[in-house]
Amino acid sequence: MVAVTIEQTAATGRGAGEFVESLMDTDLYSMGAFFSDQHPELVDEVVDRSAEIERAGLSAYAAESGIDVEEAFGMLLTGLAVRYYKAVAG
Repeated sequence: MVAVTIEQTAATGRGAGEFVESLMDTDLYSMGAFFSDQHPELVDEVVDRSAEIERAGLSAYAAESGIDVEEAFGMLLTGLAVRYYKAVAG
């Protein structure tokens, strides 16, 4: 996880606004934005499920849910992308 303070961005010559804008120029942000725009009714569910996967572990969650690990990983990644998008976009 990236933890950068305003002072650190000022020290590098970038303002906080520039730093936040740079966070929006990532595939993870784009994926989260796309999912949130296309499926707003599923945002809370995918975030909750990704948190469950984090707690249980990928293989354990897949086995408990009767899905394959690849599907569980897709849910985890989508949930992380949505959380990233929401954190950056506000």
